[in-house]
Amino acid sequence: MEFEKLISERRSIRSYREETISEELIRKVLLDAQMAPSWKNSQTARCHVVCGSELDAIRTAILPERNANNAGNAVLIITCFVKDTSGFTDGKADNDGGNFWGAYDLGLHDALLVLSARNNGLDTLIMGLRDSEKIRELLNIPENEQIMSVIAMGYRNQDPAQRPRKPLEEVADFR
Repeated sequence: MEFEKLISERRSIRSYREETISEELIRKVLLDAQMAPSWKNSQTARCHVVCGSELDAIRTAILPERNANNAGNAVLIITCFVKDTSGFTDGKADNDGGNFWGAYDLGLHDALLVLSARNNGLDTLIMGLRDSEKIRELLNIPENEQIMSVIAMGYRNQDPAQRPRKPLEEVADFR
């Protein structure tokens, strides 16, 4: 798909068809996301995929009711980053960003994930409201991983309009 068309067609989808996504397709999207740049190529992004028989129980246990409903029929990808790695050398922060670099790198990773999903006929919803303690417990996520988001991924059951964007002059400063 042409890049401009891909980014303009990407939407946050809150209703998914009851259609199974193959593991092969999930793996392709995750492999594409791994191509994201990262601090010193540290590649600290981690994905925990929930797509099996426990999906519905886990969805309702880790998400507020509204998000759980919005993510119905979608697989869940919990994205994390390994703490104290991106932006660090020998355990010491390289600058005042510290672990923000891990979050930054994960943001780049997640951007490629949602674009790859769209490019492969899938859609996504990134959710920050979640119960990270419950996620860590149910999925056995190690303490050195910072849980950031839950991304629902599936086949869209709606076609929402593009939401307005702020004027470039409001978000960019040219000198």
